[in-house]
Amino acid sequence: MGRLLDKSKKVVEAQLAGTTIRAIQGSMIAYEGNVSFKSAGFGSGDGVLAGMKRRATGEALSLMECSGHGVVYLAVGGQYVSVVDLANETLQVESQQLLALSGNLNTNVTFTGLRGGVGGQGLFTTTVSGQGQVALLSAGGPLIHLEVSPQYPLVVDPDAFVSARGQVTQSFVTDVSWRNAVGQGNGEAFSLKWDGHGVVSIQPAER
Repeated sequence: MGRLLDKSKKVVEAQLAGTTIRAIQGSMIAYEGNVSFKSAGFGSGDGVLAGMKRRATGEALSLMECSGHGVVYLAVGGQYVSVVDLANETLQVESQQLLALSGNLNTNVTFTGLRGGVGGQGLFTTTVSGQGQVALLSAGGPLIHLEVSPQYPLVVDPDAFVSARGQVTQSFVTDVSWRNAVGQGNGEAFSLKWDGHGVVSIQPAER
């Protein structure tokens, strides 16, 4: 498989040795060697169902395949990058924060509930499962990893959430009076609550 290395805080170096990695379209900033690029659709979830999910979420997670021998440099908008190793695990990730995938990984979109309030907008999460590497983006600084345990459930702002892994379950907290207290009354009617054992990663800046 291709190897992902976060060589600087804002650039991922994908090393290819006759191998392939998948990355967000438009994220290639330079490459060396004999490398070819082609559209990979929506991860491994192409077809009618994937198209319906994309329309339902309003997300445009368009991936490209980078194949051959050489090095591809990836970055998006000067955001910070982190590489996560998965060993037959599942990572729940905010689609906008996904940069690249390497290895035997599958992607899918799961429905996680309805946004609070009158609109009832659906919420969806991209899941990445299997063995390999995932490069994640974060705004405002490097990812902050917060532990979740049964004794200490975690509540996070949905605009700060990037990813979650481990035996964790997500629910919604609709009593978010704290937003007004800290000057973040931006109209959102819920926060995300995580219970169980695992790690939730957030970014220092909101989307």
